[in-house]
Amino acid sequence: MSGLSSQTSGLTARVIPCLDVRDGRVVKGVRFQGLRDAGDPAERAAAYEAQGADELVLLDVSATPEGRGHALETVRRVRKVLSIPLTVGGGIKRLDDARHLLEAGADKVSVNTAAVLDPSILASLATDFGAQCTVLAVDAAQREGGGWEVVIKSGRERTGIDVIGWARDAVRLGVGEILLTSWDRDGTRSGYDLALLTAISDAVPVPVIASGGAAHPEHLAEALGAGASAVLAASIFHDGDFTVGDVKRVLAAAGYAMRT
Repeated sequence: MSGLSSQTSGLTARVIPCLDVRDGRVVKGVRFQGLRDAGDPAERAAAYEAQGADELVLLDVSATPEGRGHALETVRRVRKVLSIPLTVGGGIKRLDDARHLLEAGADKVSVNTAAVLDPSILASLATDFGAQCTVLAVDAAQREGGGWEVVIKSGRERTGIDVIGWARDAVRLGVGEILLTSWDRDGTRSGYDLALLTAISDAVPVPVIASGGAAHPEHLAEALGAGASAVLAASIFHDGDFTVGDVKRVLAAAGYAMRT
């Protein structure tokens, strides 16, 4: 299904609100910096499910920089109000970290920094919990001269690792899905990096979730057209610009199959 939009693949496209969490509160910034408060995670989760969200992503954005694990209580609180699939990331360094998150209510775990530092964790996660539970989060920054490199530690460190090669390696290790964030576009509302999305979607056979830069539903439609299987957004939902239902109506009118 690489490179195929839901218009041509016959698959249902997913709309996924993202909750970036720090100290038990939802936060939002630009390029992972200047974080501002955006509400209570459980309240946000319940509201987004009521609006028609297909899944939810919960990322502890300060866990890795602070050298700690994910705040499990936040996951438990969100799970209590949520019946749709929940992906949780942040602070996962070993199998036990993932196991605790799954026991707390996560359906999938998302790994970024730890996987770059030790790619074998991806194979271990896929072996123990299944590819369907194993999500690679890739934060991609543009390189001078073209292409993209992986950034880690919530955008604080550039690695020099080629994003396309890293995505292919991760799939070979057992990753079942890629959450692809454009570091350059994150929080800017300038639209997704469509060239990046197409490059990754064409390079791997697993679903790609587009993240970073949405300002309106048309941006989400562009991401699906570029090959994404799902579209993730935060600011447009947190700030009340659009509901999930608003977005789905626009995407359905554009010809994308939606779960209603």
